[in-house]
Amino acid sequence: MHNPLSIKGKVILVTGAASGIGRQCAIDFANAGADLILLDLNAEALKSVREECEATGRRCFIKGCDLTASSALPNIIDEAVSQIGPVNGLLHAAGIEKTLPFNKFTPADYEKIFAVNVVGAMTLVSILTKKKYRAASARYVLIASITAMVGRPGVNAYAASKGALVSSVKTLALELAPKGITINCISPGTILTPLMENMLKALSEEQRAERVAGFPLGLGRPSDISSTAIFLMSEGARWITGQNIVVDGGYTSR
Repeated sequence: MHNPLSIKGKVILVTGAASGIGRQCAIDFANAGADLILLDLNAEALKSVREECEATGRRCFIKGCDLTASSALPNIIDEAVSQIGPVNGLLHAAGIEKTLPFNKFTPADYEKIFAVNVVGAMTLVSILTKKKYRAASARYVLIASITAMVGRPGVNAYAASKGALVSSVKTLALELAPKGITINCISPGTILTPLMENMLKALSEEQRAERVAGFPLGLGRPSDISSTAIFLMSEGARWITGQNIVVDGGYTSR
């Protein structure tokens, strides 16, 4: 029986795959039957992700990669595709954040954050749209954030970069549609990655309770994002493009 929600046999490229949301997506994609191309700045940490993915019987290519080194990316993609095959999907989870009062941010802070969060994503999309690297139809998903839509003090540069992703998929959806490519964002709320759990531990009990209280369904798990990404990678989402899918446990419903 045909399952329109299946990603079995697809080749999916994941950035930021060594930790957090990217890692969970990679592992869950493999468990769902996808082959993987995994990129991250932390090459050593990628090895354990590859072990988990290959334990499912799927193929997995890993590469330590700086997304801001744009001139190196075509060769990396060429090598990966030659080993694993044309790319059906992209999950851009790589991202950096810096918390500072607005008047403490420097132009260099903005440039560094945008270089990874936005320019890195756009560079990869541009490379992957080349016919020799992509499958007949493809699904691209960029991880944004609810900070693109709601204010949070101290994260102006990060929020601006995620807002850029949310805006960009609307124009990219129109440009990529003739190629049979869809592109969407997922905007998570607070997700209990190891990094976030450590951050929450540093808060006072009152501060943590206030943070949790903002989410009617409680804080999210990385698998909440990977499940949404699996759907967007599937043929069941073939008619969804240019959208920002909010996965936040009800935070922005208030």
